[in-house]
Amino acid sequence: MISIRLDAAAVAAGAVACPVGAPTGEAAVGTPLAVLPAEITAEVEAYLAATEHKGAAGSVQVLPRPLREPAKVLLVGVGAGDEAGWRAAGAALARAAAKEPALTVPVPADLSPAALRGLAEGLWLASYRFSVTEEKPESAPKLAEVVVAAEATPERESALATARTVAGHTRFARDLTNTPSLVKTPEWFVRQVRERAGDGVTVTVRDRAQLEAEGFGGILAVGGGSVHDPCLLELTLAPEGATRHVVLVGKGITYDTGGIDIKPTEAMQLMRKDMGGAAAVVGALLSVAELGVPVKVTALAPLAENMVSGSSWRQGDVVTHYGGLTSEVRSTDAEGRVVLGDAMAYAVKNLDPDLLVDLATLTGASRIALGKKTAALFSGNDELIDGFTAAAAETGEQVWRLPLAEDYVADVASDLADLDNAAGNPGTITAALYLREFAGSLRDRWVHLDMSSPAWSASPDAELTKGATGWGVRLLTRWLTTL
Repeated sequence: MISIRLDAAAVAAGAVACPVGAPTGEAAVGTPLAVLPAEITAEVEAYLAATEHKGAAGSVQVLPRPLREPAKVLLVGVGAGDEAGWRAAGAALARAAAKEPALTVPVPADLSPAALRGLAEGLWLASYRFSVTEEKPESAPKLAEVVVAAEATPERESALATARTVAGHTRFARDLTNTPSLVKTPEWFVRQVRERAGDGVTVTVRDRAQLEAEGFGGILAVGGGSVHDPCLLELTLAPEGATRHVVLVGKGITYDTGGIDIKPTEAMQLMRKDMGGAAAVVGALLSVAELGVPVKVTALAPLAENMVSGSSWRQGDVVTHYGGLTSEVRSTDAEGRVVLGDAMAYAVKNLDPDLLVDLATLTGASRIALGKKTAALFSGNDELIDGFTAAAAETGEQVWRLPLAEDYVADVASDLADLDNAAGNPGTITAALYLREFAGSLRDRWVHLDMSSPAWSASPDAELTKGATGWGVRLLTRWLTTL
């Protein structure tokens, strides 16, 4: 990760970034927000007017100054100057200054901790890279240090530390999700998390034998076709003095062929991302553990490969879940809700949570409804909806509430079993209604996030890089801090 530090005495040399705010009142162009030497300020103002730089968040204009110091000024827009605008600016600078060894960012004297957090998150997340081969030296980013020219107050230092923690665990979630499934077996996933978990985090793993003994029929059914055994990963954080307990459940299908209902080739190419929910809940728990958030959190990751073999589950099978509910298998490609059902039922029966949240790369229908950047948000609890909506607005991980429409409850029922695992359209809603059955007594304190589309980015976009986004780590961490 790039080194980012505060230093009010930093000298503007080499490459310098000048934040530009969006025009207000009668202004036609953006306004430089940082204090620069007078001669540079005059050049910047003239250049802004000539280029009609509007200060739009994340926009960049380059003012070259050959044979002078600083040699280059990057005029980066911060929009309205809120956290989101500074995050966009940080992401833009990570790309615009990628070939510079160092960058100085003079900022306004009254820069808020939230703005600094946004700037740092943008820099750290947009500079993320993942490859299983060694990057060519000529294409590798060179930016190693960013100096923010501002006084290092305790509030700013705290904001910078928070950004470093959350961005670091988001990058870890991206690593987990980007890793090819040839490597990423359930056992491998568990090993990575064990190595990452710090003091205060308890790691428990139920292997195949324990799943069989305790009746986790959903996880066993989905993972039955693979040579790599399924398991249930449980992380527990129980800080002293915590008065609330939140259980996070994340779908952990380390590869999804669709099973006997095998996916077409194109749909299978990115199925290494089908454990993005598990990566997110792990990353969020590790973040709040490091930040010292006084909330008890348990993260559950049901891990399995959904493969095709002679031992695969079949259409028409009846799966008996943990706790006794049964599902008729109408599609082996509707596997995520089946493993989540086991984990949710286990949480309700054994963990006594106050709140239950599940995240899953669950349905393609959510992309049709909401596009590629927004997760579907379900809950019957308006207070929880408001909390997640607020956290989404602050972090930029977008959500949109969809209804738990009672009209479709009958479609989720089965003549053969309690539930139908593939009730059909509207697919995002019927999947949520299916999962609600496993929330039991917590159905009024339960949140479901279908984050299939925003878990992956087809191209660089603001703080996102091409590939896994780590979606959910920042949202969950911000929400948990409000509890």
